[in-house]
Amino acid sequence: MGGDLADVRLWAGELSAVHERFVHRFSREEPRQSALAYMRGLIAPLERKNGWTLAEEAGHAGPDRIHRLLNRIEWDADEVLGDVRDYVVEHLGDRDAVLIVDDTGFLKKGIRSAGVQRQYSGTAGRTENSQIGVFLAYATDRGRTLIDRRLYLPTSWTDGRERCR
Repeated sequence: MGGDLADVRLWAGELSAVHERFVHRFSREEPRQSALAYMRGLIAPLERKNGWTLAEEAGHAGPDRIHRLLNRIEWDADEVLGDVRDYVVEHLGDRDAVLIVDDTGFLKKGIRSAGVQRQYSGTAGRTENSQIGVFLAYATDRGRTLIDRRLYLPTSWTDGRERCR
């Protein structure tokens, strides 16, 4: 991540502007602040990004606030994504834009994470125990960003009623 102080200030200002688009989706102040801290952590130059590292980046004593945001607080991720898409269209919208679809494999050791099975993973370049995420990016001459995501669920996950739970 390169750039100078002016770039950092620009990014910080735009991150706050994106946050303002969806802050109304949270009913309380703590999740509103946790959402901003979470976004800051995601763009921070951290080697690993998990609840602990994002919490440390935010200055929290532990990962509880980040975990609560992701697991317990009631909010609609699709509505927030829609708010972010609106921001993207306003700032990057272009008739010559392109959509880029990318599937990314996340190698896994266990079998409990949703969608995990032995399957081809481009990340590994072979069949491995993995989870596959499919991402949609929007790109123009002015910039690019992710605008959607889905977890690929193999039929072994969707056909088994017990496993679907």
